Amino acid sequence: MPRWSGYIRLTPAQKKLKKQEYDKGRYAVRRHEVRPAQLAEATTRYDPLPALPTTLTIPGPAHGLKIAVITDAQVKPGVPIDHLAACGRYLAEIRPDVIVCIGDFADMPSLSTYEAPGSLLSEGTRYAEDIASVRAAMAAFLAPIRAVKDWKPKLILLLGNHEDRITRAINSDPRRLQGVMSLKDLGYEEAGWTVYPFLQPVVVGGVCFAHYFPSGPMGRPIMTARQILQKMHMSCFAGHLQGRDIAYSKRADGTSLTAIISGSFYQHNEDYLSPLANKHWRGMVVLNEVRDGEYDEMCISVGYLLRKYK
Repeated sequence: MPRWSGYIRLTPAQKKLKKQEYDKGRYAVRRHEVRPAQLAEATTRYDPLPALPTTLTIPGPAHGLKIAVITDAQVKPGVPIDHLAACGRYLAEIRPDVIVCIGDFADMPSLSTYEAPGSLLSEGTRYAEDIASVRAAMAAFLAPIRAVKDWKPKLILLLGNHEDRITRAINSDPRRLQGVMSLKDLGYEEAGWTVYPFLQPVVVGGVCFAHYFPSGPMGRPIMTARQILQKMHMSCFAGHLQGRDIAYSKRADGTSLTAIISGSFYQHNEDYLSPLANKHWRGMVVLNEVRDGEYDEMCISVGYLLRKYK
């Protein structure tokens, strides 16, 4: 009988399996840290929606409005923002009737619940840096638009879950943070935007815009454009999710319905995503001839804007 050697000998196949299990656990650590916080931010359970959709009547040409949609810019200190200035120059050229910022223009990493070292009060310096970076990016985006004298588009901004981090932080410790920080710190109203609360839907030209559309008892975001059409029964535009997803349908009277999910208008990679997950489409979208929920979409990539308008 062989003497006990103190360890169990593994076959090559068992060693390979062990290594795969180790690698899977090692690479999943960050995902497991981030995912619960993502779900906590993207739920409306015990937190009802602000109100029913707000319908805006905006005058425009007979063939329909031109609406430019700025998807999630995720601005934070240290990331490039020259594509935002380029986008401003592009919009000054095409002159849309309405500009909709779909939410998460700001990233606000200082208030991220993905990390948990220290209290919010110890993050005061980082919070100020976040705010300064957002204000600078917004100024760069709007400068070319304001330079056009005979054009004043309607500016609509929907707050996203990243801006809502400010509200969540205040609610988590109101005695210390009430009056110390505020959504007004972002300067959106000062910049001329009409601002709507997080998840407040806004209807323009028969198209419903929202940072995302919640569904089910937990209020999780609807994850595909096809599901949005099936649940909302109207043309919609949502951000929040990276990439670009478009679905089409028709009403009984033949009217076309289109739903778009697009939530990535930035150049940087997200640390919590894998290299493959960071390979998503990035850009903004122009909706042409918007009327009674029908429109023709035109997707404009970050790369195109930088090449032509930087």
